[in-house]
Amino acid sequence: MADELVEPIKPEEAKRLILQILKSGTVTYSRHAKEEILADNMTTLDCENVLRGGVVLPGEYENGSWRYKVETDRMAVVICFRSKTQLVLVTAWRKKK
Repeated sequence: MADELVEPIKPEEAKRLILQILKSGTVTYSRHAKEEILADNMTTLDCENVLRGGVVLPGEYENGSWRYKVETDRMAVVICFRSKTQLVLVTAWRKKK
């Protein structure tokens, strides 16, 4: 199946995939992510900017799926891929100074 991902994927490959999904795929937000975004006074645009400009760390297997942390100096998000065209933002936070 062409849409199937074999994980874990390397950070640089994850970054390419994230950028492709932001351009023409689907980004969804878990309930937890929505709560954390609000709690840290962030927006979904902030999260997408972190995905666009942040550094992807190696995947970690947690709760039955591979999770990838993406971070900038100020914010971090954790995502998991559902396919090559869809990702789910699992959580997000603003880094403390």
